Amino acid sequence: MIRILHTADWHIGQLFYEYDRTYEHRQFLEWLITTLTEEEIDVLLVSGDIFDSSNPSAASIKMFYSFLNRAVTQNPHLQIVVTAGNHDSASRLESPKPLLESSHIHIVGIVEKDGEGAVDYPAITIPLRSKEGDIEVWCIAAPFLRLGDYPSIPDAANPYVEGVGAFYKDAASFAVSLKEPGHSIIAMGHLHAQQAEVGDLDKMERLIMGGVECVSASAFSDDIRYVALGHIHKAQCIGGQEHVRYSGSPLPISFSETNYRHQVIVFDMANDAIENFKKIEIPVTVPLMRVPSVHSSLSEALASLSQLKAFEGDPYTAPYLEARILLEGPEPGLRHKIETALADKNVRLAKIDVRYKSSAANPGKVDTVDPEQLNRLKPVEVLQKVYQVKYDTPIPPTLSKLYLQVEQEVNQLEA
Repeated sequence: MIRILHTADWHIGQLFYEYDRTYEHRQFLEWLITTLTEEEIDVLLVSGDIFDSSNPSAASIKMFYSFLNRAVTQNPHLQIVVTAGNHDSASRLESPKPLLESSHIHIVGIVEKDGEGAVDYPAITIPLRSKEGDIEVWCIAAPFLRLGDYPSIPDAANPYVEGVGAFYKDAASFAVSLKEPGHSIIAMGHLHAQQAEVGDLDKMERLIMGGVECVSASAFSDDIRYVALGHIHKAQCIGGQEHVRYSGSPLPISFSETNYRHQVIVFDMANDAIENFKKIEIPVTVPLMRVPSVHSSLSEALASLSQLKAFEGDPYTAPYLEARILLEGPEPGLRHKIETALADKNVRLAKIDVRYKSSAANPGKVDTVDPEQLNRLKPVEVLQKVYQVKYDTPIPPTLSKLYLQVEQEVNQLEA
């Protein structure tokens, strides 16, 4: 038997609306080390997006590798498999690979090719062993697949989806060739799966390849007992397949994730079957607040903010706050008014989410402008149209006059 913990999308180094999250990430990694020990985990799978940026800070890199060192020092039998996500630099993540493998830490960022240009599946197929040293599982450690990483399918209707499907089919076939009675096959992936429920930030992430990159759960062979996915931040299974699963992110990455249950997945693999499957919820270090609960008029919102009970914890754990305001038009000094209402509340104003009332007869109607018509518009006319669309009211003459003055001054400087 071998016990596995699946996690992903740590995004170390992320700023939450300009607030540093070092404390939160440290708390999560401390919790994870404790969980690895208490749950007697044999294998830690991290399915991509270790860092929030392809060029992480020195402090973020130190945090990650310090975690790896402490995790294997405290759990000498622990095996760790880390794959790169779309936020990670594949080559940068892999750079210490030769040194780490001596500690049973495997990092896969790059899909290697053989001399003929075919995917080197042996390089990404990692044996996972029990405490007794016996191979129990073959792990297909697939990172985020970029163009050229997956097979090219001639005349494919969707080259990415079909290519990724072929990649996992061939990888599974190779793993099956290594498999002996009692062995299991698991796969890792960092991708957008069909039917995945996404938040606001995930909707932006899915456009990596023009919105056509959704991969079906059927892309994973029936020989694969568990698929450890990363990329979507909400923990969930895919296509009704309990074994094809996103662990979700350990921290909320945006306010759209306020109600997510952030967790890790733990299960045993024994005799080619999953046993003792469970989800372990990650403690919330810094809560997220959305006040009011629905977008409200400025006066109502300011009243709700003023009535908030002051948070009594230390500054590192002060809640992040999103103020939700419904306006009829521009509101000068909006941030100052909100900050005044929040004085002495000991919360961190992270976002002011403003929406505008609309009395348009057809609010869903979108007017299109052909390029020739757009070229005929003067800049001030574009400003007037944008203002009308955003606020559902004509731009005040004073603003148009101020804009024309600025435009005139700029033209004089360029002359």
